[in-house]
Amino acid sequence: MTNNPSTIAEWRERIDRLDAELVRLLNERAVAARQIGFLKRTSDLPVVEPNRELTIFSNVRALNAGPIPDADLEGIFERIIETMRDLQRRQIEAGD
Repeated sequence: MTNNPSTIAEWRERIDRLDAELVRLLNERAVAARQIGFLKRTSDLPVVEPNRELTIFSNVRALNAGPIPDADLEGIFERIIETMRDLQRRQIEAGD
């Protein structure tokens, strides 16, 4: 495939590769979140940290060069954060 896709099939192939990278990165982020969950458990800290989440949203907006609107990107990150929180809660409940 070329560096500049010109057909739907080429664009879809590119999207498939990007999706694979997103999955890898999300799982890497999940490993980091679980480590933080372990540290929160051992330090008796809450899973939800609203100020940290606001920092994440601020960082995402600052990094966003488009074409995704900031509000939509924040929605995606809200879901990512929710998933990571759930991982931390399950880990804490399991005592891992």
